[in-house]
Amino acid sequence: MRNVHLILIFALLGLCSTPARAQTRLNVVASFSILGDFVRQVGGNKVNVITLVGPDSDVHVYTPTPHDAKDVGEAKLLVVNGLGLEGWLPRLLQASAAKAKIVTATDGIAVRKRGADADPHAWQSVKNAMIYVRNIREALVVADPADAPIFKANADRYLTELDALDREVRAEVDKIPPERRKVIATHDAFGYLADAYGVQFIALLGVSTETEPSARDMAGIVETIKRNRIPAVFLENFNDDRLIDRIAAEAGATIGGTLYSDALSEENGPAPTYIALVRHNIRALTGALGREAR
Repeated sequence: MRNVHLILIFALLGLCSTPARAQTRLNVVASFSILGDFVRQVGGNKVNVITLVGPDSDVHVYTPTPHDAKDVGEAKLLVVNGLGLEGWLPRLLQASAAKAKIVTATDGIAVRKRGADADPHAWQSVKNAMIYVRNIREALVVADPADAPIFKANADRYLTELDALDREVRAEVDKIPPERRKVIATHDAFGYLADAYGVQFIALLGVSTETEPSARDMAGIVETIKRNRIPAVFLENFNDDRLIDRIAAEAGATIGGTLYSDALSEENGPAPTYIALVRHNIRALTGALGREAR
């Protein structure tokens, strides 16, 4: 009888310890919302993800907070884009005394150049997004080998969805007459999309949103729209829309809607995940550019 009691006690202790293991999650910090979504897709319920630059926020001009330093200091992994996107990152790392492994999600990307600078917006090509996901998968596997099968299965599922999304985007862009695949956008965030899918983007601002167009730039943009008969101009989800309103009015172009470039929307918005972001942008583009000129 005493042995039976001991067996029952050990069995109960085993049951009590199992949930503790199941609830252990890897602490991961992602620099901005799109990366945060990639980490959640691969990590699933085995990761606890904190995003520094949240939905509808501009990663280019972000200022880290003391709470960010605390989060980074407690993280096992820090997932960043690199290519100069997070100019504030060195200061944050110094303030946090971080020991986290830094994962640069763009490793292996064929980088576009804008003069001497790298274009950091590589996720705008879905094929590039698949490289991001593979890099994140490998980092999670190394950080938490016990859950490697889960990370690999999640990544395989998500990569299959992204591959289908890439084909979907190409099919939708093919519906736009070639002569109408021209867009004015607020800043130069869509170069990888342009290269991958054959839509020409003309940006009001440079690669970063920290610059503003001069009066001469504005006049040149209006002239470009008129001369090239560009059908539509687009807002971005974190920009002041007055600039686009003014240009559209002066050039006689249509405002095609909002494009999501550097950030997801809030959960109840039109682009709460990367896949939703891509689909929203392509619907906006095909809706505006696919219409016949008046």
